Amino acid sequence: MTYRLLADLLVVIHFAWIVFMLWGVVLTIRGFFRPAFFERWLFRTVHLLGIAFVAALALLDRYCPLTVWEYRLRHRGEARGSDYPGAFIVDNIERLIYIRVDPDIITAVTALLAVFIVVVYLWRPPTRVARLFRKQ
Repeated sequence: MTYRLLADLLVVIHFAWIVFMLWGVVLTIRGFFRPAFFERWLFRTVHLLGIAFVAALALLDRYCPLTVWEYRLRHRGEARGSDYPGAFIVDNIERLIYIRVDPDIITAVTALLAVFIVVVYLWRPPTRVARLFRKQ
């Protein structure tokens, strides 16, 4: 049962990561109307690295490490046996994470979003990050 609970927790973390990635795109677009967002260097840098990682996984046709980890935990949980049938919330979150869409569409959208985020980051870097590169 512990493995299944850990897998459920991982699903929630995975969902939060996806929301962070999508919300970052929304905030970047909104930043054109409220330029103060472009100064949030930590958020933008973590989001840039995250979306680049996600796009690389998609382009290389690899699974997300969180998906692999969740699968392994669930497999271990099933091997040990459990009466825990699953959680309502986790089941619904899994439907959102693992939507039934052609993987090529997800790859294309992810790659386009990553390109957009990289271009905007390079075009309007946060002042704190831009200063680092000007010193050299």
